[in-house]
Amino acid sequence: MWMGKRLPHLEILRLRSNSFSGFIHEHHCLLHSLRILDLAHNGLSGTIPHCFGNFSGMATVDPTNPFLIYPMEIESHEFVDQVNVWITRGIELEYNGTLQFMESIDLSHNAFSGEIPTEITGLLGLSILNLSMNQLTGRIPEKIGSMQILEVLDLSRNQLSGSIPPSISTLNSLNHLNLSNNNLSGRIPSGNQLQTLPDPSIYAGNPGLCGAPLKDCATHPDIHGLDHEEDKEGWLPFFISMSIGFVVGFWSVCGSLLLNKSWRYAFFRFIDDMTIIPVCVVVKARSFRLGRNHNAQHA
Repeated sequence: MWMGKRLPHLEILRLRSNSFSGFIHEHHCLLHSLRILDLAHNGLSGTIPHCFGNFSGMATVDPTNPFLIYPMEIESHEFVDQVNVWITRGIELEYNGTLQFMESIDLSHNAFSGEIPTEITGLLGLSILNLSMNQLTGRIPEKIGSMQILEVLDLSRNQLSGSIPPSISTLNSLNHLNLSNNNLSGRIPSGNQLQTLPDPSIYAGNPGLCGAPLKDCATHPDIHGLDHEEDKEGWLPFFISMSIGFVVGFWSVCGSLLLNKSWRYAFFRFIDDMTIIPVCVVVKARSFRLGRNHNAQHA
């Protein structure tokens, strides 16, 4: 925990392939200047802290460098000039010569649980996000598309559920994607950069997914059920707001009558007056009908 307090200007923290255990503490979020965080292949557990959004060093994009990183496979392992990243299908790539501009988070091959913090999507300068081979649950953050320079996204081998956010198709820099072996469902978003990633293995292990490059949604046996579930989720906020409105409206009227005696008397007097009107109408109608019958018999 002392690292966050004593190393406030640390930019690279690479502790992969050790036997570290325990949790990531909030004190580690004090490393505001951090640009590369690599804790992969350890025994870390717990949740990913929401304070990851405090990594201001990863939250900005250098406008003078539109092409931030250039991936290439090499055999050298000199960390001075490059850093390797474990990405899809177990391929280890190294990014050479541009370590100054690369920003990445790699927490793969651990035992992290809970949801992916939405604060991570605020790290707009992030080029690599690898959270694979953990026990993460919940949904992929809807704002994942805001990370416009993200090139590597690996969320495979977790327990993520729900649909793939449509905003993922706006990641125009994405060249490595792996969402396999989760519990994702629904239609795979299409368009833009996703069309350049036709490998079906990046979605494999999600029986509820359909659409290119997997099977067509029209032939998917559960697609109607999936659409129904999505419809129910869409209607849920409406029913909640309607219920709240009914309760507020009901007690606004009834509460006023209970608390204000004069309003209560006026309300019931109004009800009494309203009940007299239909009674008078019925009596008049009956009298008129009887009068017509009497005249007819007399005639």
